[in-house]
Amino acid sequence: MASKLFVGSLPYSTTDDQLQELFAQYGNVVSAKVIFDRDTNRSKGFGFVEFEDDAEAKAAIDALNESEVDGRKIIVNEARPREERPRRDFGGSSFRQR
Repeated sequence: MASKLFVGSLPYSTTDDQLQELFAQYGNVVSAKVIFDRDTNRSKGFGFVEFEDDAEAKAAIDALNESEVDGRKIIVNEARPREERPRRDFGGSSFRQR
């Protein structure tokens, strides 16, 4: 079973490849993704790493949580399931014509 980790407080310059390289020393990384803002195309300062094995993910949490990466103390923990949020409608369906 794959384990997905949340990685917060990343330096804004961190790339997917750098994130993968950082975590690969603890096991087989299935995916590593830095999250970018849709509008500005800039990093949001967090990402997700998925391991093939739960024990490898636990080792990465133990080793990297609160460690320093490029001058920033990162946060590493198990990712929580994504919450369903209501979609925001900016299309004008709530406006009435007069």
